[in-house]
Amino acid sequence: MKSSVKKPKSTKSGKIPMPLEKINYFFIGIGIAVIAFSYTTMYLEENSANGFFSLYVSPVLLVGAYAWILFALLYRKKA
Repeated sequence: MKSSVKKPKSTKSGKIPMPLEKINYFFIGIGIAVIAFSYTTMYLEENSANGFFSLYVSPVLLVGAYAWILFALLYRKKA
């Protein structure tokens, strides 16, 4: 009786390929840099409670950066 579970494809050396490639790590790094920039500028803004950047720009950048990291984790090059 054959099993319906497929084994992961392996390379010639018998190792399982890495799930993320170089481009994925590059995209993740961009997302982390944007997150660090957003939090840093919120911290350095003089009137942090009512500042324009703290209230309007930074939240949009943070949501976008977290979405970018999710995209980076799921991204695959076309074969």
